[in-house]
Amino acid sequence: MPDTPNYTPPNVWKPESEMGGTWGKINRPTAGATHDKALPVGEHPLQLYSLATPNGVKVTILLEELLALGHAGAEYDAYVIEIGDSDQFGSGFVALNPNSKIPALEDRSTNPPTRVFESGAILLYLAEKFGEFVPTEPSARAECLSWLFWQMGAAPYLGGGFGHFYAYAPEKFEYAINRYAMEVKRQLDLLDQNLAERRYLCGDDYNIADMATYPWYGDVVIHNSYKAAEFLDVASYKHVIRWATEIDARPAVVRGRRVNKTWGPEELRVPERHSASDFD
Repeated sequence: MPDTPNYTPPNVWKPESEMGGTWGKINRPTAGATHDKALPVGEHPLQLYSLATPNGVKVTILLEELLALGHAGAEYDAYVIEIGDSDQFGSGFVALNPNSKIPALEDRSTNPPTRVFESGAILLYLAEKFGEFVPTEPSARAECLSWLFWQMGAAPYLGGGFGHFYAYAPEKFEYAINRYAMEVKRQLDLLDQNLAERRYLCGDDYNIADMATYPWYGDVVIHNSYKAAEFLDVASYKHVIRWATEIDARPAVVRGRRVNKTWGPEELRVPERHSASDFD
């Protein structure tokens, strides 16, 4: 795995016309909209604009879990934001999320409508709105939020770090892959030690911390994301595998993983979701 030796950074960095790698064309050093594009709006108060990546799946899992508990107010319309086509830089989406990342949620049951962006913020907003999947007892709530925010801070090392350099970068660089592989394995070991003593991340109860963490780390250990299962020796993290397998089998999780999915087997795709009948 060759590295480029002796790179000397310039005094002032300037971007190349296009970065390499799978997602290089969507990267740029400025924020804001690049084109005018209004967002569609459905009939439900909750409008979700997303894609079935790990960050997007977090939210659709929670919404399907809320519906499974009978919360009719959690009915939602979900529309695809194709990040490969730069939909996230359309004016309508940027108005909801100035950071131009999926997912973004608009709650039109409030006056004025409430925008929520960043997946962890959306999970917490919905959990509190419906009074589910987030503890109210102070110590338990602190534990839940600690693991929730752990995931938000840790996953970039897995996705943007390890995943990028191992699976998506135009060339393999030994230093970068080794650097991020070490951190990902430390994270998996942390989860494994915690789950050796607990059914879920925070104890006996399944909550938004699990919903946030499962799409990232569950996919690594049971769905072989980045095709790195052997490289990372994921079979050694037996407690993470047990936890992820249990969550993976939940009916609401099975449904949530399908929403806004535009790739893979046709029967697993629900690009837009407007009602339960869309899963039929």
